[in-house]
Amino acid sequence: MARKKNKRKSFEDIEVIDAGSKGKGIGKAPDGRVLIIDKVVPGDIVNVQTYKKRKAYYQAKPTEIVKASDKRTEPVCQHFGVCGGCKWQNMAYEHQLFYKQKEVEENLNRIGKIDLPETQPILGSQEIYFYRNKMEFSFSDSRWLTEDEINSEETINDKNALGFHIPGMWDKILNIEKCHLQADPSNDLRNKVRDFADQNNLEFFNPRHKTGLLRTMMIRTTSTGETMVLIQFYDDLKEERELLLDYIKDEFPHLTSLLYVINQKANDTIYDQEIVCYAGRDHIFESMEGLKFKITAKSFYQTNSEQAYELYKITRDYADLKGDELVYDLYTGTGTIAQFVAQKAKKVVGIEAVPDAIEAAKENAKANGIDNTSFFAGDMRKVFTDEIIAKNGQPDVIITDPPREGMHADVVAQILKLAPEKIVYVSCNSATQARDLALLDSLYKVDKVQPVDMFPQTHHVENVVRLSLK
Repeated sequence: MARKKNKRKSFEDIEVIDAGSKGKGIGKAPDGRVLIIDKVVPGDIVNVQTYKKRKAYYQAKPTEIVKASDKRTEPVCQHFGVCGGCKWQNMAYEHQLFYKQKEVEENLNRIGKIDLPETQPILGSQEIYFYRNKMEFSFSDSRWLTEDEINSEETINDKNALGFHIPGMWDKILNIEKCHLQADPSNDLRNKVRDFADQNNLEFFNPRHKTGLLRTMMIRTTSTGETMVLIQFYDDLKEERELLLDYIKDEFPHLTSLLYVINQKANDTIYDQEIVCYAGRDHIFESMEGLKFKITAKSFYQTNSEQAYELYKITRDYADLKGDELVYDLYTGTGTIAQFVAQKAKKVVGIEAVPDAIEAAKENAKANGIDNTSFFAGDMRKVFTDEIIAKNGQPDVIITDPPREGMHADVVAQILKLAPEKIVYVSCNSATQARDLALLDSLYKVDKVQPVDMFPQTHHVENVVRLSLK
């Protein structure tokens, strides 16, 4: 039986009434369905064309902005609207903050369905551009062409790109001239590496055919002025590889760390790959409140260093430590929060799934002269058990900072069994946080909620909640 064609519809004079999931605009179609609209700002009045229809909603794109919202601002980036990295650059920052706070409050109320205190005003970021300390760029020999290029009659010979994936297209890379997310030397590095590779006929990766030399480029920077560059190669060609690495070393003599990896897997993740140090150190250092943190190519570290400091200060403040508490820091990563609160606690026990991160946590604690921390590696639900409690003691305070999917139900059950006086829950996804808060509601009341904006120009938002025993 032939499938029905998904007929596109056009609607006129649609008011964008809200910002919804993933930063998209929300409107109402004449037939009562919700309209989820790309690239618009609340307050816009737009004509739209649908491209997907479901029982309760349409997905649509604007064909004309009839009346622009007063919440709009002019995007600063030439790639805005194509790149997909900064979906809210067209919305003034104070309005971005409003909708981020609204999302947190709605998720906690709608999903959590628990008693909540008044939410603290969201903490905005001092820097709203050039705030990221880590960026990853992809090489491609079949770059995404702009509409102007497609419509021109000129033959386009230069198909190489070093930039970002087009949203929803795993094999299409947009060539980036200037990104406003990471400070210098990021743009200079990327552009010079691409130009040198072009001029020397170094082959850019083809993701469909799995061919080529140059695969990805990662740049990490720190507030202490250190820079790490990691080039991921697909083909193992020593002469070409060293040609590029020597160029980077000579052109950017102040680099702290120059690394490479040869990765011929189907995906470009590096966590199971051998990293080779070509020049300088195999790590860089970040500093926070006198503490030094060693960051390797595989380390997780909060991407906005300055705002991470604010987030950790809130976390420490909410823990309200007096000096005699045993603290468990779940999903500790490289132990940043654990070390940040250690001076105010009797002891901190950190647990994390990634063994490399735990090794870094131990190393950082030793280097910082912190001797009241213990770190354990393993799957949280298998490590955070009665056995580890018997060995390390009963927690007075639990700090938890899980990934986007939140805490496993077994981990929540264990927290309820242990019943510490306080829990500080840091989350990058208030929907899964709300689900977990509902599970904790039998024993705990939420007494503080503080959203924190870590990622200006995007819809992402962090949230810190403090829970106390009822």
